[in-house]
Amino acid sequence: MQTLNTLPYQQHFRRLPSAFYSNVMPQGLEAPELVIVSDGLANELNLDAQSLYEETSLKLLSGNAVLDRWQPLAMKYTGHQFGYYNPDLGDGRGLLLAETQLDNGRLIDFHLKGAGLTPYSRMGDGRAVLRSSIREFLASEALAALGVPTTRALCVVASQTPVQRETTEKGATLLRCTESHIRFGHFEYAYHTRQRELLEALANYVIQRYFPCLPCNEQGYADLFRLIAERTAGTLAQWQLLGFNHGVMNTDNMSILGETFDFGPYGFLDTFDPGHICNHSDTGGRYAFDQQPGIAHWNLSVLAQAMSPLVEREALSEGLRAYGEVFNAKFISGMRAKLGLLNARNDDENLIFQTLQMLANNRLDFSLFFRALSDFDTTITRQTWRDDCIDIKSFDQWWQVYSERLKHEAQSASDRRAQMLAVNPRYVLRNYLAQEAITAAEQGHYEPVRRLHQVLKHPFDEQPEHADFAKRPPDWANKLEISCSS
Repeated sequence: MQTLNTLPYQQHFRRLPSAFYSNVMPQGLEAPELVIVSDGLANELNLDAQSLYEETSLKLLSGNAVLDRWQPLAMKYTGHQFGYYNPDLGDGRGLLLAETQLDNGRLIDFHLKGAGLTPYSRMGDGRAVLRSSIREFLASEALAALGVPTTRALCVVASQTPVQRETTEKGATLLRCTESHIRFGHFEYAYHTRQRELLEALANYVIQRYFPCLPCNEQGYADLFRLIAERTAGTLAQWQLLGFNHGVMNTDNMSILGETFDFGPYGFLDTFDPGHICNHSDTGGRYAFDQQPGIAHWNLSVLAQAMSPLVEREALSEGLRAYGEVFNAKFISGMRAKLGLLNARNDDENLIFQTLQMLANNRLDFSLFFRALSDFDTTITRQTWRDDCIDIKSFDQWWQVYSERLKHEAQSASDRRAQMLAVNPRYVLRNYLAQEAITAAEQGHYEPVRRLHQVLKHPFDEQPEHADFAKRPPDWANKLEISCSS
């Protein structure tokens, strides 16, 4: 096992033209203190997790020191925010420190969020707060454990540096790790500045580093767009299957690898409401839960426009069609698995959407319902379920259709139950759980966030000793408001 000081580093991003970045040194935090570490990610990085608590590591993680082999930079990109193009974007509070290469050859970016002012901070202070840093750490760890493509967070560091948001809060840093920090917005920047040479350089860089099987020519660029679309579709399908609402699907928050990127006002659904808006700042509901698949397609159309100088229109249209095809296929197959249906039948789509409509009509809890569904024909009676419903007619109709559908399944009830338990999590990161852990951490008590993290690492296991994390949310949870400052 290695330490931050001994890992091998390089900085491939600097192979791009300098227009894509600015050299910036981090600005350190006062009295840094390690809050939480992802031991699983540390192990993947061949990094000794305990070494992160040492003073030399804390200085690096809090921006108070920089290794000679690091070459910190702030990336320049643009993007569409809530549907409007913003040319003034870039890394406003984070720095790409370096990349480390794993034993299997993968390159992983180290990106320090909350590192201070950059040329792209605009009116901001370049800082992150403890609250938002913990939320990103927990969300990325939760999604990774659920098998959803996502950036990861190695650790969170708290400090005594005051940061002004709605109130004065503690400044913090988070070390984000992922294969790529390149966003749709990088391509938009090259396109809208009318610099074809930048666009070609970026496309070639992405192909050579992430898709080396593709050629750096027009066909390769077309295949690149299609692959980005297909990866995005796969991730969006998983979001919908798990009831995950991102909250701010701006194009500068869209990864070219299809990873879940830039966590802010996200939320896992409690009561199933297709139009749920998790972002208090999203007054028009642009990024509501049921809008996410369509918004991803819209974002891809923006990327298609940005790549249009390199790719023929028909090829871009084919890539957009591939998004819809992959999303629909993965969503339907995923819903079959959640419902315990092994064999596909023509009427399954009707059952799937009837199930979702019944959940909405009765305001049932999304995660609890599908987890309990594994016991449909064993321990749970029809009346038990009926008692939780307010639209009895829709429930009775669904019950009848689902019961009949199960008769066409050849697998045993026990086999079906095992399959369903493997795809329907018992534990998800509900907002109220995150808020309870954050409240404790802001008072200097880190054990609650560490305990929650341990539970979320095994979302499909029963963990009877942690059953309190799987109960129905309290009434006050409905009043939580999460905004972009989160």
